[in-house]
Amino acid sequence: MHPRPPLPDGASRRVVELACGAPSVHNTQPWLWRVSGSRIDLYADRSRQLPFSDPTGRNLTISCGAALHYARVAATALGMPAEVVRMPDPHDVDHLASLQLRPGPRPPDAVERLSALGRRATDRRRFTSWPVPEERLASLAACVKRSGVRVLPLVEPSLRFRVELLVNRARDQQLDDPRLAAEQRAWVDRSPLEGMPSAALPELAAQQPLSRGGAAPTAPDPVEGSDGLLALCTDTDAPSDWLQAGEALSELWLAATEEGLSVVPLSQVIEVASTRFSLETEVFGGMTVPQIIVRIGWQEIGRSQLPRTARRPVDEVLLT
Repeated sequence: MHPRPPLPDGASRRVVELACGAPSVHNTQPWLWRVSGSRIDLYADRSRQLPFSDPTGRNLTISCGAALHYARVAATALGMPAEVVRMPDPHDVDHLASLQLRPGPRPPDAVERLSALGRRATDRRRFTSWPVPEERLASLAACVKRSGVRVLPLVEPSLRFRVELLVNRARDQQLDDPRLAAEQRAWVDRSPLEGMPSAALPELAAQQPLSRGGAAPTAPDPVEGSDGLLALCTDTDAPSDWLQAGEALSELWLAATEEGLSVVPLSQVIEVASTRFSLETEVFGGMTVPQIIVRIGWQEIGRSQLPRTARRPVDEVLLT
């Protein structure tokens, strides 16, 4: 048996660099990595957890799951498919995954996959009024093939109405909580390397001071009638499920990007305990655990590109 050829110098670091382009809640980038030769370990960075909107670390772990999927896609596209072990250390809950890179052939769609990693973005501006066909939503849902994770299109009118009601209720409850408002503000225009640029957040108009006439601005509805809606759900509700939900979210998002669709996560309905409970029991009948809702639509042709949210340098996220 011939020994495997060594990986190119800097290959693992390049995978980490590409993985850090993954989406994360409020662009907190809550991950740390350790590189040791061809092995890469992913850790949760608890210093970036949002204590009021994410006390359990659900969104943090979903964000890290997206980064894990990015790493797997990047490694495969670069000709170094990774063997992944999730939650490898039962004594360290922050050690989320280990990846062992192996030399292998580059797949035929490697260039397209790497391009999708670079093009994926979170554009929260309103979609066009052109609806996403149910067949397209079903196709996107089917692209996620992951044990224990289900992607459910929300198309039945009464079901969709109930979900929209819960999303709006969660949004309103969060807007009325000064702790959550302060937490979000702390991550808006935070620095050139992290957080959310205010230009990318049209909903911030709702949090401005009262106008001269005394009326408070109204936040735009999170969901419009033409938006497609998908629910990412799991069989159980452990951190390992959150991690896999994040991987599924990234898988879905990249597929949508390749089809020219835009994706916006709606995490508020999960973050508020009462609406999460209603979503699980009233909408899904207690048969599955919702982890995140996403809305999907078409952006206007010719619309200017938003500035891409920045990322921390690789050296800042590498453990020594």
